[in-house]
Amino acid sequence: MSEITSLLALENLRFRWPDDQRDTLTIPKLELAKGARVFLKGQSGSGKTTLLSLLAGINTPTSGRIIVLGEELNALTASKRDQFRADHIGFIFQLFNLIPYLSVIENVTLACKFSSRRNKRAIQKSGSLKAEALRLLTLLQLEDVVINKRAVAELSVGQQQRVAAARALIGAPDLIIADEPTSALDTKTREHFLKLLVQECDQSGSSILFVSHDGALEKHFDRVIYLEDINALDTQPKLGVKQ
Repeated sequence: MSEITSLLALENLRFRWPDDQRDTLTIPKLELAKGARVFLKGQSGSGKTTLLSLLAGINTPTSGRIIVLGEELNALTASKRDQFRADHIGFIFQLFNLIPYLSVIENVTLACKFSSRRNKRAIQKSGSLKAEALRLLTLLQLEDVVINKRAVAELSVGQQQRVAAARALIGAPDLIIADEPTSALDTKTREHFLKLLVQECDQSGSSILFVSHDGALEKHFDRVIYLEDINALDTQPKLGVKQ
């Protein structure tokens, strides 16, 4: 079997929310190479988060094809899309989606509970799931949170954001999708976070699709894509569009 060199490919992608009378996204073609570090920029309400949900297999397109790591996501059942995402994609959600009744360590290792592939990789890296979670949290300057056994609900927004990043990175998934992951970080912490993110992905061979409206972050990435350049509908009024 030949090695997969393509990270993702979109072909004649269209997406429309059920209650809308027009498409949110119309992307004729987009291709990204495996190992790429890509910055996707777009205005608020332009459909960035919608696009990410399609690439992760959370939503499915109205028409067209989404191929990620050689797998056509929209041809899979919902359960197979869920497993593909668990095995291959680390997602840093805009709203973090941390579980309040779990500890910080449990939140980070949760991703590996649903993927034997990532579980095996994490253990190979540090000897145990807990050790790998501690390694990532320490790199993200959160070791005091673990030592003091602070609950997730007690953490600042910036700390929660970094816990979510550690959860996405654990087990070296093939693709890290980051939705505005630095919005709550100060400048110094943001720069440290971005350097760590790129470093970890380089070491593990993971690709990055990083979404933000902050153009100052572009310098950290190999390729910059403006959503209005690939979305055929982006120049039209966006009234009622859900991001």
